[in-house]
Amino acid sequence: MLTNKGKYGLKAMLFLARQPDGATAAGQDIAVANGIPKKFLDAILLELRNAGMVRTRKGPGGGYALAKPLGEIRVGHIIRVLDGPLAPINCASKSAYVPCADCRDVEGCSVRITMTKVRDAMSDILDRMSLKDMIVFAEHPDSDFMYQI
Repeated sequence: MLTNKGKYGLKAMLFLARQPDGATAAGQDIAVANGIPKKFLDAILLELRNAGMVRTRKGPGGGYALAKPLGEIRVGHIIRVLDGPLAPINCASKSAYVPCADCRDVEGCSVRITMTKVRDAMSDILDRMSLKDMIVFAEHPDSDFMYQI
């Protein structure tokens, strides 16, 4: 499940994605426009900056901006940076696998197998979708856009 941290991170990135080329946005403006607590947003933006997705500029006219073009920033990467693995349960994770303590048959566990398929489907969509795609999809929600990614 997407946490508030992940959701706020996506909202902040989309806010930055909609800024004119070369423009920066103040953290306070991002927070107010998206209903994000400012202190929480600062921590989120720091993680995104450390991951190379956001850059900062200090001084007059300073603020936050995307560090890469819209089409190069993948939604799956944003979510993983902020929320960790996409798998709905640890035993279905590729990068953070932990078997369930009560599992008697890891290989044949129907829950793990099903959640692995869920993880793969989510990963397939989120790793192919860029910030640019999110904006286009929001403008045309009734289209078959998701199937064109």
